[in-house]
Amino acid sequence: MAVDLSRRAFRAQRWAARAALAAATSAVLVPLIDGGLTGLLLLVCGAAALALSAAAVWWTLTLRGPLRWLAALVAVCVPAAVVALFAVTLFWSLLVSLALWGLAVWSGRYALRGTGSGRQPRRERERRVPPPRRPVLIMNPRSGGGKVDRFGLREKAERLGARVVLLDPDRHNDVTALAREAVADGADLLGAAGGDGTQALVAAVAAEHGLPFLVISAGTRNHFALDLGLDRDDPATCLDALTDGVELRVDLGFAGDRPFVNNASFGAYAAIVQSPAYRDDKIGTSLELLPDLLTGQQGPRLVARAGDTTITAPQAVLISNNPYRTDDPFGLGRRDRIDTGVLGVLGVKVEGAVDAAALLLGPEPSGLTILTAREAVIEADRDEIEAGVDGEALVLPAPVHCRIAPGALRVRVPRKRPGVAQAPPRLDWRRLRKLAATVGRTAAPRRFRPSAEATAGLPPQLPR
Repeated sequence: MAVDLSRRAFRAQRWAARAALAAATSAVLVPLIDGGLTGLLLLVCGAAALALSAAAVWWTLTLRGPLRWLAALVAVCVPAAVVALFAVTLFWSLLVSLALWGLAVWSGRYALRGTGSGRQPRRERERRVPPPRRPVLIMNPRSGGGKVDRFGLREKAERLGARVVLLDPDRHNDVTALAREAVADGADLLGAAGGDGTQALVAAVAAEHGLPFLVISAGTRNHFALDLGLDRDDPATCLDALTDGVELRVDLGFAGDRPFVNNASFGAYAAIVQSPAYRDDKIGTSLELLPDLLTGQQGPRLVARAGDTTITAPQAVLISNNPYRTDDPFGLGRRDRIDTGVLGVLGVKVEGAVDAAALLLGPEPSGLTILTAREAVIEADRDEIEAGVDGEALVLPAPVHCRIAPGALRVRVPRKRPGVAQAPPRLDWRRLRKLAATVGRTAAPRRFRPSAEATAGLPPQLPR
């Protein structure tokens, strides 16, 4: 019976792969057949318009004065004109084409789910743990627009037996010193309600002393909480881990001596956030500084080294605590796992409008470097490098050695929590073609294929 069920399941996957290929082919052919030569010319014009728009965006970021506004006008008007032209000439066929493409994506992911080509990450192993006796939680009342007060986090934590340390919004707080004082006073759990920068500082002290760490999603974006599967809409639910929690082992990143739970960025963005005017006028400050930063007239000249790869003079380098998703537009900024023991390294180097267009249209653009490594070194032609570490603007001594501490952090999370959304399988058209062409039991993964004895109707051989 198990063999019959597996055969039925893989027969469905095989036909789903065939449907995906047929729908994708039809999605391309429908506009061509409907429009004839006009449809072909429109497709060529659409590709050219995308390239021109990408180049215009680059000019908008790197030029000043009237030329900048002219480039911005091109970046907006060219795509709008192409969309309008398509709508006038191929409206219905485009609607059919989009529907067919949606069918192709759905069928392809269905076919690849469970075949080993989709991304099915093993989640971090949970361990049941007893409640802490002397938990200490450090809370930033300003974080997330005042979530600590809005959700009554201090009151709930104290009802659950935790000691709460509130940061003073009117003066500088040494979060690391406060966490170490709590450890010296006998804390057996440290927690933080605040942004990812505050989380990282407290997490590093917890890891240093082998204590569990509690994440309370009281920041603005809460990327670390998101990848732990916590509820970002109601940070009060994170406190349930004090009484009904499980423990996960996750990694912790370091940029020099500075810990990070999400990422450390170097280059143009890191230089922009150093400006005192950035907080009050983000767009205006960025437009003012980007031309010189992107063209190398200002800012340090960086060199990033990771493993056998060297990136010379990139405009931006992002070092993350485990790699981010890059093949799913809806999963950008998310990590499948944070316990793989490697850094994610992403470097961007664009030398002109042509590179900018290739970055958008090219399947493997030369200006984009994506890899993983245990360590990475960021060098510069000066003694200090601007960095953005978990959203905090810092200046670090050069070179900056980035590393990951595998499994260094014991994170306590509620046993009942939303969890991390499962990433859909990556569309691998080559594998879909192979799956669609298979017949019989060859479509099934090896572990589900019946043995030769079963195929021949013979009883299976017992081990000797």
